[in-house]
Amino acid sequence: MSEQPPKSPPRRAPRPPSPAGSTPRKTAAGKSATTSKATPTETTRPRATPAAARKPRSTVSKQPVAASPVPTQKVTPPPAAKAARSASPVATDNAPPWAIPEQPASTAPAQPAHKRTPVRPADASTRAMRVIEWLTSRLPKARRERVREYFVLMRMDRPVGALLLLWPTWWGLWFAAGDFPPIGILIIFTLGVVVMRAAGCVINDYADHSWLDAHVERTRGRPMAAGRVSRREALLLFAGLLALAFVLVLFTNTLTIQLSFAGAALAAIYPFCKRFTHLAQVVLGAAFGWSIPMAFAAVTGSVPELGWLLFLANVLFSTIYDTEYAMVDREEDIRVGAKSTAILFGDADRPIIGVLMVTFLLAMLLAGTRSELTWPYFASLAIAAGMFIWQQWRMRSRAPADCFAAFRNNNWVGCLIWVGLLMSLAIR
Repeated sequence: MSEQPPKSPPRRAPRPPSPAGSTPRKTAAGKSATTSKATPTETTRPRATPAAARKPRSTVSKQPVAASPVPTQKVTPPPAAKAARSASPVATDNAPPWAIPEQPASTAPAQPAHKRTPVRPADASTRAMRVIEWLTSRLPKARRERVREYFVLMRMDRPVGALLLLWPTWWGLWFAAGDFPPIGILIIFTLGVVVMRAAGCVINDYADHSWLDAHVERTRGRPMAAGRVSRREALLLFAGLLALAFVLVLFTNTLTIQLSFAGAALAAIYPFCKRFTHLAQVVLGAAFGWSIPMAFAAVTGSVPELGWLLFLANVLFSTIYDTEYAMVDREEDIRVGAKSTAILFGDADRPIIGVLMVTFLLAMLLAGTRSELTWPYFASLAIAAGMFIWQQWRMRSRAPADCFAAFRNNNWVGCLIWVGLLMSLAIR
């Protein structure tokens, strides 16, 4: 029969350390053991209890006794806090899990949303940025960054908008001259397109930087929305660009100078229309197309019916591509409270844009027949119709990237029509 281990004796109060030279004592087994001399730095360890004699711990958790009959209120974290709690790898004992800030993947602290540097816009041109860098590289270092911000504010890094304004202007010059226009008039209007487009972008950012651009992901990195350019600087830049455009138009005739005041007014009021009317894109079309009556006035001294027909055609063209552009930010514009034709058209946006495309092509066809143009021009209209069909197919999902691709395609539509017009006049 196996020997049972002795039961552990009841706990007693610890004995004081034995004085030096203590005598041996008898253990429970009857054997003698000599205690060592205790020193002030040594501590007395309690005797180990045999494993078999230890009392097993209960697996049932004890229920705490409520100290107060007052019920406690359950704190429910907000949804955003729950997301931060699930994403946070850190937990503390002094704060609830949802109160712990989310730790970014990198070691650098996260910046506020309005100060984050956005991804470079898809319509930014690498070549244009290289030109800007080359132009500003010769400036003193203290002024280099400031001048670069002014170039970006004027959208010099995104030439698509300037080209969309340039092609209708060249339509008007070539239609008015019936051939290659005078070189001086061509240079004045080409420079005027660049200057007035820059002025329009500056006043647009001045009107939208706080209430719209700062709340839209695609535009919150613009110089004024990000706080890198002040309101006073923007107004001074806008006034300087208008003065430069007026100097250019002084080299034309009186009728062109008079028409230029209406064009400047349209460019100034367009940015503020987005707060009051859904037809802001129509106002933009009038501002962009006003160069056509001015071109006829500069070349012929008058604005015939053909000039106004081309002006209306360009209003349709501008409404088409600017509605596609507004479809990119439609959801954010609705949230902020901005108005646009993209919001006005709603689910019928693609059919209405299709009607505008057909009407624009008919207007350009009528202008070609009145000017007795030849087959290259009409062939360019046929190819432009095919490009409009491609835009409709590309926008079928209404995804922002697809709408933006359709918007950029209109640059080639305008260029193609001008090339057809140029070839038709050359072989007539």
